[in-house]
Parts: sequence; structure tokens; C-alpha cells
Amino acid sequence: MAESRLVRELMDALRCLPGVGPRSAQRMTYNLLQHDRGGARRLAAALEAAAEGVGECRLCRTLSEHSVCELCASERRDGSVLCIVENPSDIQALEEATDYRGKYFVLKGHLSPLDGIGPLELGLDGLEARLGVGEVREIILATNPTVEGQATAEYVAEMARAAGVGVSRIAHGVPLGGDLEYVDSGTLSHAFAGRTALK
Repeated sequence: MAESRLVRELMDALRCLPGVGPRSAQRMTYNLLQHDRGGARRLAAALEAAAEGVGECRLCRTLSEHSVCELCASERRDGSVLCIVENPSDIQALEEATDYRGKYFVLKGHLSPLDGIGPLELGLDGLEARLGVGEVREIILATNPTVEGQATAEYVAEMARAAGVGVSRIAHGVPLGGDLEYVDSGTLSHAFAGRTALK
């Protein structure tokens, strides 16, 4: 049986999601249309509302319905400490896993000259202006432990030092509860080189 045009369009649309291939898109489509029409309508309404109503915080660049997000607007957050992350989802991960009470700046990626992603595409001109105001005293680099993430961290660190702002980097290495024999050599080498003294 040939699929209808609308069914094919829904399958194609679902494939824009990360990790969703043709078979997964097909399963989702048939599940929504066969078993959960209400869920399909809620999904469609939520997607449309988010696509129309969610923008970017003018201070930290995270996803927000307002020009200044809740974290940036909060007087309970320490504006002198700024954590630099690659994606808005990184903020959620840090908020759930740590007791960090400072503010954030979202790069929305990492430096990648071959892909045409330079400092302007990451909003580093805005970060430079923010560092120049003098409120920020320390930045915490929380970019991903990839070659591109490391290069981005180095670039941002140089900007911070030029502005007289202290720089620290989150630790990378052997995961808690991990066995050394299962850790890849690059991670193990990085962890070994970055060892700290016990107190």
C-alpha cells in the first residue's frame, strides 16, 4: 500500500530530529496517527507555539520566551561569575548536576573555520562587550572536550585574560565509577596530565 502524501511529509519532518532515521520516523508517524491522535495534536500545537514564541536571551543567548531569561533576570544569581557553554541544553545539565549559582553565556556551537563558524557566529563580540563592562570577575569554560571545544575554550580564555578576567576550566577525565581499562587513551592521557594534589 502506498503511503499518502501527508504521511510521507510527516515522516520526512520527523527525520529532522537527531538520531531519527527512516524506520524510527515511520514508527513514530504510525504510532501518532494510529494510536495517539490527541498526542499528535498536542505535539503539533507545542511545536508551533515554541517555534513562534521562543527566541534568544539578549544577555546569555539561551532559548527564552522573553528578551532576558529567568536566570539572567534573577537577583539570586552571581553576575560576577560567567559559565561559557556550547548549547542551551548544557545549562540544563549543569543546573541539574551542580550547585552553580552564577550566570551563563551560550555560544551555540564551537569555532569551526572549515564550516564557516568563526567568533562572530558564536556571539563572541557580545561576550567581549560583556567582559569589558567590568561586572564579570571569572569565567568558567565548560565547552565540550573535543578538539573544537578546546580550541574555542582557548580563544575565549585569551579574550578573558585581555579583559583582566580570571579563567578556569571544568575538569575532564575519567568518569566517576569508571574502570581505567574501558577509558579511551585520549581521555586517560588528559586526566593523567591534569591530575591534582590530594590535600
